Amino acid sequence: MKAMNFIKTLLVITVVLFANVTVFARNLNNNLIYNAEEVNGVKVAETVYKMEGNLLTKYMKYNYKYDENNQITENIAQKWDAENNCWTNDLRISYTYDNKSVTTEYSKWNKKKGEFILIPSMTVTMDK
Repeated sequence: MKAMNFIKTLLVITVVLFANVTVFARNLNNNLIYNAEEVNGVKVAETVYKMEGNLLTKYMKYNYKYDENNQITENIAQKWDAENNCWTNDLRISYTYDNKSVTTEYSKWNKKKGEFILIPSMTVTMDK
């Protein structure tokens, strides 16, 4: 009986250890390179490149806008369209501030309409 419990415990420990090693290895292999652009100490854009072999390829780009208090008001995410060799809009996050709270609205790019469409279910208001 004790031997069976010992084997079960050893098996559980082995599985947990293997799962942790697998997760750690996956995190090391994401191959993303970040290049931030700053103006007056404020990040206004960030381009993300993907390492594929010995080449860097464009992957994502984030553009940021701020208000007069240097609070972020907008974050637009764009994906690289290799077929058309250009950045295409993907997601916009808008931030609205008042004295007590911050409202975050998510909008997804609609290619057919050529505009961002609000996703009401993802609108969140949080107290400061």
